[in-house]
Amino acid sequence: MNEPTQQPPGSTEAMRRKPDHGEDSYRGSGRLEGKKAIVTGGDSGIGRAVAIAFAREGADVLIAYLSEQDDAQDTAKLVERAGRQCVLVPGDLADRDQCEEVVRRAVEAFGRVDVLVNNAAYQMTHESVEEISDEEWVRTFDINITAMFRLVKAALPHMGRGASIINTSSINSDMPRPTLLPYATTKGAIANFTAGLAQLLGEKGIRVNSVAPGPIWTPLIPSTMPPEQVAEFGKNTPLGRPGEPKEVAPAFVLLASDEASYMSGGLIPVTGGKPIL
Repeated sequence: MNEPTQQPPGSTEAMRRKPDHGEDSYRGSGRLEGKKAIVTGGDSGIGRAVAIAFAREGADVLIAYLSEQDDAQDTAKLVERAGRQCVLVPGDLADRDQCEEVVRRAVEAFGRVDVLVNNAAYQMTHESVEEISDEEWVRTFDINITAMFRLVKAALPHMGRGASIINTSSINSDMPRPTLLPYATTKGAIANFTAGLAQLLGEKGIRVNSVAPGPIWTPLIPSTMPPEQVAEFGKNTPLGRPGEPKEVAPAFVLLASDEASYMSGGLIPVTGGKPIL
């Protein structure tokens, strides 16, 4: 099936083969009852699957996303259908003020932050270093890693013992794809940021972990990769296919839950069988 090419960041609605976010399959069991969560990049892809799972597990969710579009509204409806509150905050997380606004809105709505999911990301494909502009390099870092630092710094005063920070890294942190050089470099930085931050926040009782997805079918793929790569996406994994967003969300649920009370500084791979060493 040929997938239509999109402009980044892409949208779920424009995809011919729709990702499965667990809309019809995820069943909650109260594992996050009463928790208050922020999910960046929560309008589509992995972020949408996490927002759905969190809501069905009993959490209220603030979704931060880039721009007004149907994806965010659709995700909000799914959260609210689970009986939970959903706050939508559009804006560019490359802007420090926007990072602070996300946390301010969460505290205004919920009173505190129990779970911070740093998931928003930017990537583009390039065949040579010469194709990568300074502006794109800086923007990739601003969104993928600097925003995490700013969001954490803003959220910490509103997080208590038992709170959880979950950062989305990637298999690229261990096996960098050369055509995704800026993106892959930030994902390595995220893995190290997570490990260091976990040690800094341990005495506060705040846990910090990361999830490292492999090839997951989201709007980011047809909007940032050439058609020939999209057609083969995920086929080189031991499981022979790309993952669905719903297959990544349970790792976030575990790390957000009190069941993971002794898990901090770790990285959970969700890679279809590709090892992360």
